[in-house]
Amino acid sequence: MQKAERLVLKLAVISRFLLVSLIIIWSYLFPPYDSSAQLNPSCLSSSSTIGDSSPLTETRALWPRIGAAIEGSVVWDSVYFIRIAECGYEYEQTYAFLPLLPISIAFLSRSVFAPLIPMVGYRAVLALSGYVLNNLAFVLAAIYFYKLSFLILKDSEASLQASVLFCFNPASIFYSSIYSESLYALFSFCGIFYLFNGSNTMAMLLLGVSGTARSNGAINAGYFCFKALLQTYDIITNKKSIRLALQAIVFGASFSICLLVPFAAFQLYGYCNICLNASDGARPWCKSRVPNLYGFLQSHYWGVGFLRYFEVKQLPNFLLASPILTIAIASIVHYARLLRQTPSFRKTSDLTKNLHGKDHSRETISSNIISSTEEFTGRLGLHRQRSEKKIKYLQNFCKLKLQMNSFITVKQGYCSLLVFPFILHLGFMTFMVLFVMHVQVATRFLSASPPIYWFASYMMLSPGTGSRRMTHLIWSYCAAYILLGSLLFSTFYPFT
Repeated sequence: MQKAERLVLKLAVISRFLLVSLIIIWSYLFPPYDSSAQLNPSCLSSSSTIGDSSPLTETRALWPRIGAAIEGSVVWDSVYFIRIAECGYEYEQTYAFLPLLPISIAFLSRSVFAPLIPMVGYRAVLALSGYVLNNLAFVLAAIYFYKLSFLILKDSEASLQASVLFCFNPASIFYSSIYSESLYALFSFCGIFYLFNGSNTMAMLLLGVSGTARSNGAINAGYFCFKALLQTYDIITNKKSIRLALQAIVFGASFSICLLVPFAAFQLYGYCNICLNASDGARPWCKSRVPNLYGFLQSHYWGVGFLRYFEVKQLPNFLLASPILTIAIASIVHYARLLRQTPSFRKTSDLTKNLHGKDHSRETISSNIISSTEEFTGRLGLHRQRSEKKIKYLQNFCKLKLQMNSFITVKQGYCSLLVFPFILHLGFMTFMVLFVMHVQVATRFLSASPPIYWFASYMMLSPGTGSRRMTHLIWSYCAAYILLGSLLFSTFYPFT
């Protein structure tokens, strides 16, 4: 393991220890605002459970107070995940929570943590399994986030800074609680890393698993489409082969479709349980030409829909989500601006000729790059002093590589073409969370998007006094949301 990866591992462990400590402290100091989470009726006898939990549930705990304290920490959506792990999908609304986390919790509670059941009780062991699983998954996700960042940006300093930000991101409370964010981040980062590293099959499996953690895992199929387009362009440009180009498109489309299968299979599972086995009449969505269980649940039970959340009373939630939305929109706009401002090098053959001509030293190519940048800034009509600042600014965000064997490798850093699919992905999710979903979930919904941390890291590493103010502002935002989020969430108050 490299030195930077060891540092990321250390910081990830420290951040999780901090969050778990805050959860324990706040839960001990303040009583919960809503105590309904402690209610735990018996499983429905007619439900299709993940496992027969009745003997385990009836086991009398030796340490009931410790078990009750652990159970009391299960709040908000964690209640659904623990209930599903214990009793299966009993009610229609529970199908809004995908099965990867509940299945993993049930497996751990019956294997690794089974000896603890007589001591604290089965439900407490379920909760304990969820905490251990998610915190361990986050540590692994942080390591793969660094690997992915370095693979895309080719910038060790920015990658490390972005990874540190991810370790202490403003949605950290959800990565240490019984939520699906940690597992989704782990399998998404791993899958995309292997995809851009050339392992398509491994990437397909990992990204497919991410689709069983969260519904937005299905849109990771776009990364396969992007890679297929790059391969097609390269084949047509260099190999002049239509057959190989079509083959690349077919393979990309096939892998993309495979990523949609897990989510579709779970929807089919819900359709069979709810619609085909209904004894008192089918639900309204069952009669649709294309039954959409997940869409119905989000609309019917949670009021999700286009512009449905634009109400005056929701203004505090918009303010709560405004920091992460500002960073997301700024990162998208800044990427588009960088692509417009930096030299495009469309005629890369001119620079490639220098590699085979009489003067092909690194100094010559570097001078060509600098002169191209100066010529560009000169066309904008900037003064000499502003041009020099502009060159330094662009060089910070866009490292210009000397390898001209492909148009993809001309630029690296935040303005690399490889960042483009991440920007599209972030743009789509930002639109959804702002206009369709409950806007307060933006902090955790966008927290697994790499461009947010890449953009913030480059802003913090930029030369000048402005970077110090930006550094203080970003770290203050992260610290405030970690403290505020852990306090409100642990005591069952609304937070994102």
